[in-house]
Amino acid sequence: MSGPSGVGKGTVRELLMEDKSLNLFYSVSMTTRHMRPGEVNGREYYFVSREEFMDNVARDNLLEWAEYVGNCYGTPRDKVEAMRNEGKNVLLEIDVKGAANVFKKVPDVISIFIAPPSVEELGNRLRGRGTESEEVIANRVSQAMKELEYKNLYKYVVINDKLEDCVEEIRQIIRSKM
Repeated sequence: MSGPSGVGKGTVRELLMEDKSLNLFYSVSMTTRHMRPGEVNGREYYFVSREEFMDNVARDNLLEWAEYVGNCYGTPRDKVEAMRNEGKNVLLEIDVKGAANVFKKVPDVISIFIAPPSVEELGNRLRGRGTESEEVIANRVSQAMKELEYKNLYKYVVINDKLEDCVEEIRQIIRSKM
């Protein structure tokens, strides 16, 4: 599952995870960044050293990875495969570039792009958070416009106009593929 910042991916994920009939497991990413207060290793991220992260890269144990602001982030293949082998439907919430790498490595992936009803509405949602400056919001909207160009790489594009409808549409997609 991918989509631009502010589109509601996290909220959609949380609501999907509540539906036990979907048999979902949320894939926790690995990172080299330091743990913040209140975070738990294995819940928010798997916190590892740069050496351990690069060892995972060398062993091809990351479905996708990227470096962002001096820290590395990636999806551990062994954790995803272990959950799939247990019969779980693994949910990844990743950016469009990471998703493109997953598409190459996991042929049976169900790819879902969550899109805003409009770029203007996305800007309004980001402003509604009240957590960022107008400059940061403008940068996020600009980035979102670039990410929207990738939506045709996905099998499904779901517009998050009404949260409940978006979640239900994604729920039905998952059920149809179970």
